[in-house]
Amino acid sequence: MRPVSIIGVPTDVGASVIGARMGPEALRVAGIAQAVARYGCQVQDCGDVRGPANPVAEAINGFRHLDEVVAWNHAVYQAVYEQLNRGRLPLMMGGDHSLAIGSISAVARHCREQGKKLRVLWFDAHADFNTSAITPSGNIHGMPVACLCGHGPRALVEMSGSTPAIRPAQVRQIGIRSVDEGEKRFLRDEGVPVFDMRCIDEIGMRHTLELALEGIDANTHLHVSLDVDFLDPNIAPGVGTAVRGGPNYREAQLCMEMIADTGYLASLDLVELNPALDTRNMTAELAVDLIESLFGKSTLLTRRDPDSPHAARREAHEALQRIAELETDPA
Repeated sequence: MRPVSIIGVPTDVGASVIGARMGPEALRVAGIAQAVARYGCQVQDCGDVRGPANPVAEAINGFRHLDEVVAWNHAVYQAVYEQLNRGRLPLMMGGDHSLAIGSISAVARHCREQGKKLRVLWFDAHADFNTSAITPSGNIHGMPVACLCGHGPRALVEMSGSTPAIRPAQVRQIGIRSVDEGEKRFLRDEGVPVFDMRCIDEIGMRHTLELALEGIDANTHLHVSLDVDFLDPNIAPGVGTAVRGGPNYREAQLCMEMIADTGYLASLDLVELNPALDTRNMTAELAVDLIESLFGKSTLLTRRDPDSPHAARREAHEALQRIAELETDPA
């Protein structure tokens, strides 16, 4: 059975809208542990890590709550790194997206020690590539990718033991549709691979995921960082920074199913769920539904084939062949 460790991180210190601190409990109420356990996983809920309260203060030198964000990320880093060393898949439940600095820093260190390649799939409405010099708000949940790529305060960029923790080429950003002006230029200059919503509209979600997954193999540690505001707010209203025009239910499910087909998922962030803005916990329940698909839920019994990105089409073709054989069989 696949060992999975759930780690709750109840804080919103990296955001301007409070409420994401309640995300882990809402996901537990929605049955996340039971959902993952249904798909061949041995699930351990490690409870919540602890950190300082949200001071709800103004930005200082381009950062809001920097000391508190650093403290929470150190706690996340230690918790995730410990579970990776135990051979378990850490599922970090936020909390806001600044917590991915600690989570992915731990993953990056683990990959260096194990000699594995790292691929990060960053599902989000926002690029999260701001710095203190270009941020319009100072909110650090808009900076984690930049920090992981070496652009930020030393306490965050050096967390993995190597600076930068990751390179832009190791990231694939998917579903982006809200980028600040300075951030646009910085993303271009740094060469971060971004599949924005226009790209998805033009080439489709299936081809987008094929490109995002291109080049991964059995020596790849695949990390998924899923911000719930990746989804269209019509189906996922419980987020603090909703942006219209996101993926619909089936597009999001396809993403998760194609990742599951690879068999390479090794760590996961699920962040930015804000129950205070939700409707009858529907966003939490949708998030759990997507996580089920990420761990193997499918409509039919299918063979997971990491060497084939077209498993569904292959199996449909095989089914048609079997039907044709039955129709031509004289018996």
